[in-house]
Amino acid sequence: MKLLLHPGYFPNIINFAAIVQNDICWEVMDNYQKQTFRNRCYICTDLGIHMLNIPIKHLRNNKGKQRYGDVKMDNDYPWQRQHWRTLETAYRTSPFFEFYEDDIAPLFHNTYHSLMDFNLKTIETICACLQIKMPRESTQIFELDVRDKMDGRTLINSKTKLPLQQPEYVQVFGDRNDFIPNLSILDLLFNEGTNTLTYLKNLQLNLPYA
Repeated sequence: MKLLLHPGYFPNIINFAAIVQNDICWEVMDNYQKQTFRNRCYICTDLGIHMLNIPIKHLRNNKGKQRYGDVKMDNDYPWQRQHWRTLETAYRTSPFFEFYEDDIAPLFHNTYHSLMDFNLKTIETICACLQIKMPRESTQIFELDVRDKMDGRTLINSKTKLPLQQPEYVQVFGDRNDFIPNLSILDLLFNEGTNTLTYLKNLQLNLPYA
């Protein structure tokens, strides 16, 4: 049975483990919601956990609702340059940053407009780095209660907490900070490199859809 997921911005380790371990269908017909991993991800810097947030253009209407697929990023603010500089500062000394730099950097040097399309591109890029196929199936209509798929859509919520026993790996600033679990897939990729796929396959997930 397929797993229904929202495409997020460089998804966290739980989301990407779910992608690796399941047959995925993307939820693309829902409404956009604030304070989710749709436009944010978390990395580790010398000061600890740090959020990268993509600014979006908000519609000026009374209801304030818009389809996730219609959300545009606010490129008037130089967020791409800021995010890339932050990633360079955080991970330049990691074991595999230079190995994947040429794959990741174009996402921050080319102009994108649709938040959903950009998020799918970040996932596609990571899939290419891991040498796995990018899931292509997506929803045609929105269903509140899904019967023919496992529903993993709550994983996009930044406040969703799961009882994850995540094996520790060496993080760049591990000498200054305690291990920080479930960061963006970028943290795992830059630190573990070619071991990332094996790590994701072996991660024991206690997901609400199981």
